[in-house]
Amino acid sequence: MLSEDELALLEAIRDSGSLSRAAARLGKAPSTVSHAARQLEARFDALLFDRRRYRLQLTPAGQLLAQEAARLSLDVSRLTQRVKQVASGWEDRLWVVTDELLEFELLIPVIQAFDALRSGVSLRITHEVLGGTWESLRDGRADLVVGATNEPPSMPHLKWFELGVIDWVFAVSPRHPLAKVREPLTRDMIAAHRSVVVADSSRSTSGRVYGVQSGQPVLAVPSMQAKVRAQQEGLGVGWVPRDRAAGLIKTGALVQKKVANPREPNVLYVGWRGDQEGRALAWWLEQLRQPRLARRLLQGREITA
Repeated sequence: MLSEDELALLEAIRDSGSLSRAAARLGKAPSTVSHAARQLEARFDALLFDRRRYRLQLTPAGQLLAQEAARLSLDVSRLTQRVKQVASGWEDRLWVVTDELLEFELLIPVIQAFDALRSGVSLRITHEVLGGTWESLRDGRADLVVGATNEPPSMPHLKWFELGVIDWVFAVSPRHPLAKVREPLTRDMIAAHRSVVVADSSRSTSGRVYGVQSGQPVLAVPSMQAKVRAQQEGLGVGWVPRDRAAGLIKTGALVQKKVANPREPNVLYVGWRGDQEGRALAWWLEQLRQPRLARRLLQGREITA
């Protein structure tokens, strides 16, 4: 590792191309700079300075030393900052996993507010679906999960609170055969048609789906946006969030149907490990406990045609 003076020497010679100008830049006598340069070469047992030309230059070995030393110096500076950061209670990184039901765009104001704290904490935000959300917390792929469905699982040190509730409506394309069928739709009537579901991202189980009848054909898609789009196009039927589909139902792009066995609302949860609570996690939990933010996340944005 080079000292700050040695790194400054390399940079001054590289930038000025002259021993005298490098000395003036460093505020030292040319003889002092020349001696320091020869000491540096002796230390590495390599020719670092090309003195054969009118303009003093770094040799390829000198260039490599200057570049790598600068990089290492920056790395050490960053490491020092990260150590101070963690010592003051901030995490080095916070990994937030949201259920796919929650849209990333609605988290942007929260991320901007967090950035304004200048904590130095690196954020990583990804999403999972259904069982994959809780699983990410259990398997160490998340520090905080937001919008997890199903009841909180048995897990060491797990803490959680309810984010809120999502209501569902059964909807089909106006061109779908079920659009004209007399209500309420029975389970047998629904089971005769393909259901569109968002694929569970669980790695350890076969996954689960909601609102699918036994033996019913299924089209699994990657997101709620894709599910709604597929149902608009008549590729299948299924349950969609009431608030997000309201605009499509109002314009007739989707037809809401009454069913004999309505789907119960889903409670969504926020979860984290209680043995790993830092200042960043505490800040995010405080934001997510705000009713206004919770409502915005749950309602989402209306999907338009």
